[in-house]
Amino acid sequence: MLVIIDYGVGNLASIRNMFKKIGTEALVTNDSAKIRAAEKIVLPGVGAFDHCMTMFNASGLREIVTKKALEERTPTIGICVGLQMLTQGSEEGKEPGLGWIKGQTIRFRQDRLGNLKIPHMGWTSVRSCKSSGLTEGFSEDTRFYFVHSYHVKLDDPQDELIAAEYGMEFTAGIEKDNILGVQFHPEKSHRFGMLLLNNFLKSY
Repeated sequence: MLVIIDYGVGNLASIRNMFKKIGTEALVTNDSAKIRAAEKIVLPGVGAFDHCMTMFNASGLREIVTKKALEERTPTIGICVGLQMLTQGSEEGKEPGLGWIKGQTIRFRQDRLGNLKIPHMGWTSVRSCKSSGLTEGFSEDTRFYFVHSYHVKLDDPQDELIAAEYGMEFTAGIEKDNILGVQFHPEKSHRFGMLLLNNFLKSY
């Protein structure tokens, strides 16, 4: 069973509909029993980091999802702020992150972007940094839709899976064992998003 965690934040219906397009039913739920039974987990997130972390902590689901991901090693993917939540914290706020991935979420520096504006918004090409089932089928024209002012800075470069460029190269996706995350919105990325989500289903 594929579960999208409902803690009151995220493009839940859009993510579920994208999975439906590739022929898979995803359950949007905050039911702890159903989450315990999940075979794969999606952790969504949009908006401010602190708001997402506060809502997730208040939901009572953090302990359950953490056990699934870290102890049971259930394949888990964070999307957008859901990726940022996997880190130890963010410059955007004061709340600690989940800390499943060693690193911080930092703001784009205007002095490194030249005339480019913050937030980074729109379609951007990506490249795969290492061999992975999540990026199977990626090509030179693979691109995703981004909307973000912050990006992940990893302690361990081995955790970087996908890179993109916006005035500078930044981490657009991570993979460490069963824990994955993407900064972009696969649910808004048409066939490229469908490819990535289908890879998540079949490769983990």
